Amino acid sequence: MYDPSITQPMRDELTAIGVRELRTAQEVDAVLGDTNGTTLLIVNSVCGCAAGMARPGLKAALEAGRPDRVVSVFAGVDEEATRKARGYFASVPPSSPFFALFKDGRMVHFIPRQRIEGRDAQSLSTDLIAAIVSACASAATSA
Repeated sequence: MYDPSITQPMRDELTAIGVRELRTAQEVDAVLGDTNGTTLLIVNSVCGCAAGMARPGLKAALEAGRPDRVVSVFAGVDEEATRKARGYFASVPPSSPFFALFKDGRMVHFIPRQRIEGRDAQSLSTDLIAAIVSACASAATSA
């Protein structure tokens, strides 16, 4: 468990751009169990690639467009919520940071730590934008 005085600025970085924190298993189930619309989840982390690539990449991506919901859990901090969220994509090895995009309750795209570290925030943002646009466009055409 990390000291809250260290992690609060990392939380604030996401909530300042409209990301809703999920801190309990019940909150995770309420959001990820929703089978309507699109949800982007970030598994937040204290590591350097979260600070240098994941959070800035997400911020840039959200400036271009948003899914219906954008939420986060914090690995190593909100352990119950993180464990519950990972249950929604159990076939993917756990990593943090991590992005999962859900459409109508089903994961349609993910970006694990291995595809985040070593990249710049802009290239990550481009990947996120493409996934969001694809999921949101297909949601609009099926309505």
